[in-house]
Amino acid sequence: MTSTDAPQPDPKEPATASDSATAAANAEPTGHNDVPASAPAADSAEPVQPSDPVQPAEPSQPQQQEPKQPAETDEQATHRIRNERAAKLPANLSRSWLLVNAAKPEQFEPALLSEADSVIFDLEAAVAEDRKEEARYYVVRALNSGLSAWVRINGMDTHHWKTDLEALIKTPGLRGVMLAQTEKPEQVTLTAMRLHAGTPVIALIESAIGVENATAIASAPGTFRLAFGVNDFRKDTGATEDPMALAYARGKLVVASRVGKLPGPIDGPPAATDSVEAVLAACDITQRMGMTGKMCLTVGQVEDVNRGLSPSTEELQWARELITQHEQAQRSNGVDIADGSYLPRLARAQKVANLADTYGLWKN
Repeated sequence: MTSTDAPQPDPKEPATASDSATAAANAEPTGHNDVPASAPAADSAEPVQPSDPVQPAEPSQPQQQEPKQPAETDEQATHRIRNERAAKLPANLSRSWLLVNAAKPEQFEPALLSEADSVIFDLEAAVAEDRKEEARYYVVRALNSGLSAWVRINGMDTHHWKTDLEALIKTPGLRGVMLAQTEKPEQVTLTAMRLHAGTPVIALIESAIGVENATAIASAPGTFRLAFGVNDFRKDTGATEDPMALAYARGKLVVASRVGKLPGPIDGPPAATDSVEAVLAACDITQRMGMTGKMCLTVGQVEDVNRGLSPSTEELQWARELITQHEQAQRSNGVDIADGSYLPRLARAQKVANLADTYGLWKN
């Protein structure tokens, strides 16, 4: 019950002693020297009769208070519910991009604690039309409660696009957005303009128009990386899942990313029911095409995608040997460059070594 709900005394009833005491206790002093109106004047006060001396009270023992624990910061909360290795990895180097149904909030924390390099709460394809609002509520609640993730938002040609952005701009845990059905560069720029400055936007290209405009999209202000929506592209063009049928689209995104000075593009996911061998085979195609990331649909695929898109054991050994030989030559008589392929091979070896450091692949 609030103070305004408390019953008021009847003005016709005389105030009781307890009422007077309560009023006196609740009265706010108006100054240091103010005297309550009910107090007698000092010169008319009756003399106080002496009474028995009051025995001093025994000193009370000070209570032991437990030290207060400092409040947990948002950053600490994020690390508590995020894989520590993945939390430190820059998104431009992320290999596995785990899509999580935004209408299933019970999957958020297990996904963030997995080995996924990046986690995407999916408001688009994974969510039925009649559950969009509910899913958006779950995402906003999570990103306001210490969780940090990417969010796949609905395409610009839907009324959900604006609503998604209006909800997400208020969330401290938003790492970036993936814009579904990107076909034009201005779609990325307008999306970025509705978010806080610097919020990265991944352009998900899922149609023939998007593929043909990939270079312009990659160069648009706000574009962070390109991603390939394989299933919708196949639906749009009638292409099969044969790698040869999709080679042009993948190659176009790779070249566009290079022109736009972006990290390598993110490939579409393997099927949720694919075996480990099938996932690794799909990653081999992704890597051969020059793509450096891959979406996945289940936590169980994450480590296989990470392994499939990392330098192999053979590559690590080759890189280590070449770099060691180069350093030894520098310390002795200088490097003997036998042909024009030496410096590109050395650059490749150094890139492999840097990735091994970043992904923690070196083994003693």
